[in-house]
Amino acid sequence: MPTYAYACTQCGHRFDAVQSFSDAALTECPVCGGTLRKQYGSVGVTFNGSGFYRTDSRAGNSGAGGGASAPALTSSKSEAKSSPPSAGS
Repeated sequence: MPTYAYACTQCGHRFDAVQSFSDAALTECPVCGGTLRKQYGSVGVTFNGSGFYRTDSRAGNSGAGGGASAPALTSSKSEAKSSPPSAGS
């Protein structure tokens, strides 16, 4: 269940309340009975691991599948094709 921050507009009292998404927002200050206002702040989410950043997907594709691997496969195929006829004769 999410935690919401509230602040009173009259006395300035601040507190957090754990509420369900379906619960109605609190409207009355528990200290003075004044009007409450919901506070919005930054979300505490951290993205860890590979694949979350723009450079993660590009570095893996261009480094591993780029120019270095393709010529090695082409040259090894041509060597493999020319080796069997030489060895067989």
